[in-house]
Amino acid sequence: MQGNPKMSLRKGEKAEAYHVIHKLPTGDSPYVRAKHLQLVEKDPEAAINLFWSAINAGDRVDSALKDMAVVMKQQNRAEEAIRAINCFRDRCSKQAQESLDNVLMDLYKKCGRLEDQIELLKQKLTKIYQGEAFNGKSTKTARSHGRKFQVTVKQETSRILGNLGWAYMQQTNYEAAEIVYRKAQLIEPDANKACNLALCLIKQARYTEARSVLEEILQGELLGSDEPKSRNRAFELMKELETLESVNPSLTPPIANIEDAFIEGLDQLINSWTPNRSRRLPIFEEISSFRDQLAC
Repeated sequence: MQGNPKMSLRKGEKAEAYHVIHKLPTGDSPYVRAKHLQLVEKDPEAAINLFWSAINAGDRVDSALKDMAVVMKQQNRAEEAIRAINCFRDRCSKQAQESLDNVLMDLYKKCGRLEDQIELLKQKLTKIYQGEAFNGKSTKTARSHGRKFQVTVKQETSRILGNLGWAYMQQTNYEAAEIVYRKAQLIEPDANKACNLALCLIKQARYTEARSVLEEILQGELLGSDEPKSRNRAFELMKELETLESVNPSLTPPIANIEDAFIEGLDQLINSWTPNRSRRLPIFEEISSFRDQLAC
């Protein structure tokens, strides 16, 4: 007796709908079972064990390693996740490396490993000016709040420089942070990075320069200047600046010169986007005592 083809079709449709609803891959491999444990049964520890099985079996290793690291982070096993990525990323495809770097960056932040964050960000910048970012493409698809959008290499460079500047600020290395923020502002100036740049200058008692940066925000000259958060922060920084100016004199920045592979690469990259500028950007003449921080 033959089965009812309509009944079989309905079962297939239900199975497909189940996978779509729970965002599960199809099949019965270790990776598929791990995703089921992660997303449906909400058993992260069991999911981690099966992700390990998937990696060892060569089953969707790109996804298995990344997903396992994310679950480990959620389980406060971030250090273990870092070791797993560093040990097994050589089994992953070239296309997966950027995604793994992004997961690794989140893990470094979770663990407070600022030096590792800085090193990874510099590696990302090096790949960009060597033409290796985005797997050789000029744009990539990114996601935010469930929406997809295109990101250019130029936008990505500005974003990474902003993150690098912030990492230096967390180290209270305001001189290096200033250098990085200035480069970011050459590419895509905005009010948020300008506020951070102004703070770096204030911390170095370079009040005249800080005032100039803050005035650009308050006069609405930069992207995002009209956003309440940026304007309020600029007002607060200006108040702090005025208080400090009444007590301490403004200092003159030291003049320095450096020839460094990392800086030279960024110099060439930025000049390719700003052809009207001179070959040697003034900012790179200010880097002397920061060779170790900024060198590759």
